[in-house]
Amino acid sequence: MADCKRAIWADGLWKTYHLYETNGDRLKEALHPLRRRYHSDFHAIQDVSFDLGVGESMGIIGRNGSGKSTLLKILTGVLTPTSGHWGIAGRVSSLLELGAGFNPEMTGHENIYLYGTYQGFRREEIDAQYDDIAGFADIGPFLKQPVKTYSSGMFVRLAFACATVSDPDILMVDEALSVGDGAFVHKCMARIKKMLERGASLILVTHSMETIRNFCQYGLWLNKGKVQYFGSAGKTVKAYNEFLLGVSKDFGVGSQAGRDKSGQADEVLTVDGTL
Repeated sequence: MADCKRAIWADGLWKTYHLYETNGDRLKEALHPLRRRYHSDFHAIQDVSFDLGVGESMGIIGRNGSGKSTLLKILTGVLTPTSGHWGIAGRVSSLLELGAGFNPEMTGHENIYLYGTYQGFRREEIDAQYDDIAGFADIGPFLKQPVKTYSSGMFVRLAFACATVSDPDILMVDEALSVGDGAFVHKCMARIKKMLERGASLILVTHSMETIRNFCQYGLWLNKGKVQYFGSAGKTVKAYNEFLLGVSKDFGVGSQAGRDKSGQADEVLTVDGTL
């Protein structure tokens, strides 16, 4: 991170789940007088650390199941980490998996007010934002229909409009834009670009390497829950693409990369400390 105030930081985050072969094993473990263990541990993320400055942007990449969404849910407060610390400075707006923060039985109109209430806005503040949300979502008469009748594309239109209309200090997006059509994705990216120009911070989870290169200064590559590479977006994408092609060197799973005082990414260190 360059010499500026931190917007988001994480220090040694772990999220561990207990896996049981049967429900009976769960009960036996709970009742066993000697606390015998009947579960195995699954570490969704392991010792994840990074920091992101105010006005900076970071893309999180990795294969499915690498812990990207788990990390984002911890940062947004949806999940509690098993251990480690994290912090956020500023007002956060997030767009996680489809359905988060919305009631499917309520109409789009009602969900605008519901979402705004979750974000801490008063009724009159939501009233002032309503036309902007409806105009950006552009779903016409469906705004008065229950959200459960929406297509994925219609839902993400409304969700993105709600998440970004308030001009948050920090925006976190988890792959949701992948279900939108090309024109709407372009519209969303234009709004994100304006937010970044105004000094907002961004964390973006995506499988689009082009998006990472175009909108993110830094990249965080997760592999099996561990930080494989953390550095400039270009270098991170290059390392990840080489890995996918099977021609990368052994980066050492769990290696961490820092940044020097100029804001440039350091070389990744392997677990034995060599470059």
